[in-house]
Amino acid sequence: MQDALLIGGLFLVCFFLGSIPWGVIISRVFFHTDVREHGSGNIGTTNSIRAMGKVGGYAVFLLDFGKGLASGFIALAFSQVSPALVQVLLGVSFSGCVWGHIFSPWLKFKGGKGIAVAIGCLFVVFGPVGAVIELAIFGVLVVATRYVSVGSIAAAVACPFLALHFYWGSWLAWAAITIGALTVVWAHRGNIARLRAGTESRVGHKK
Repeated sequence: MQDALLIGGLFLVCFFLGSIPWGVIISRVFFHTDVREHGSGNIGTTNSIRAMGKVGGYAVFLLDFGKGLASGFIALAFSQVSPALVQVLLGVSFSGCVWGHIFSPWLKFKGGKGIAVAIGCLFVVFGPVGAVIELAIFGVLVVATRYVSVGSIAAAVACPFLALHFYWGSWLAWAAITIGALTVVWAHRGNIARLRAGTESRVGHKK
């Protein structure tokens, strides 16, 4: 029972941390607009850059990245209560913060697509090496295809396979990470449809 409460409590903490809609907050407070009224309507980094320019967009990225990073460190803090659960707690922190970001209760359970928050959390969940591998997959494919969505989806798809390496034998942790990663892919369903239709915007494309 104690373990279940610990896991459930961590999920809720990371969910509500992940749910903070920094894109909306920054656009309203500092730019007197709403990022959801621009471009794709998404609250994440890419659309924030469109709506607020590089300064606003990168601020959103750093704050979303920070949500994920903080979630990972909170999991480590929770693991002090039950060190044997550390891998499970790290996996749950990943799915919790990603779900909070994508299904923000402050935005009627709508949100971003989870890339910045996921990468932030992976710096703790996978460690720097695993997180850099994820960033490399993202960066190489964005440069090669000029589609941010392709890099994002590929990084999410790679996540469960990397989790097999880092969490082999801890199947509950692996399942939590995989659920989070697949949710990121699901959040990109509109991008996938546009990629198939040939209508997805490329980096540098002017609408």
